[in-house]
Amino acid sequence: MKSNGTVFLLFFMNVYCVAVSQTNSIQFSVSTTFGATPLHLADSAFTANDSTHLQITEVKFYISEIQFLKNGKIVLEEKNSFHLVDASEINSLKILVDNKQNISFDQLKFNLGIDSATNVSGAMGGDLDPTKGMYWAWQSGYINFKLEGTSQLCKTRNNEFQFHLGGYQQPNYCLQTLSFPINNSITIHLKLDVQKILQQIDLTKTNHIMSPSAEAVLLSKIVANAFSISKN
Repeated sequence: MKSNGTVFLLFFMNVYCVAVSQTNSIQFSVSTTFGATPLHLADSAFTANDSTHLQITEVKFYISEIQFLKNGKIVLEEKNSFHLVDASEINSLKILVDNKQNISFDQLKFNLGIDSATNVSGAMGGDLDPTKGMYWAWQSGYINFKLEGTSQLCKTRNNEFQFHLGGYQQPNYCLQTLSFPINNSITIHLKLDVQKILQQIDLTKTNHIMSPSAEAVLLSKIVANAFSISKN
């Protein structure tokens, strides 16, 4: 039987190891909102308070090739950097990037989507596993960003809209590179405002994008501009 002193020592060592692990990591958190309102898709379909009865039912996207820069030069980059963010899965909204040497930085850079080299490598495992629902088996490519829901503006079956954005070949290359100035912090809050996306789409005319196209490229750029770094 362990003595109280031994139990206390084990507890202290565990807390210390967790603290050291967090100190040597950059805690990257992602939140999805509709304007100022958080999305909680795991609880129920999100309904916007407007006359169109807009509902958001799915938001999923890839963050890849996370890099940190100092004075314009890469000082830290994550290896095998592929993360599937799902607004309905709380565990996917936290990303830890190792920074064991406590390297300082002033800029964050990452890709929204999957690069062409990874796409042509075929289906993979982990967050890139096709069972995650983000891979077009019929054309061997990854979906970079997925947004689904319903609105009375959509004259479609069940008033559905579906935007599956991807494409790794020109002229329909949809991957977007995002960059933000940041302070040298171990906690970074990335926010996606879905309202900013839908405000720029006429759902009466555009409600289904399901394959690589010029429309997918344009909407991918709109999606990229809906991301921001939050201080909260």
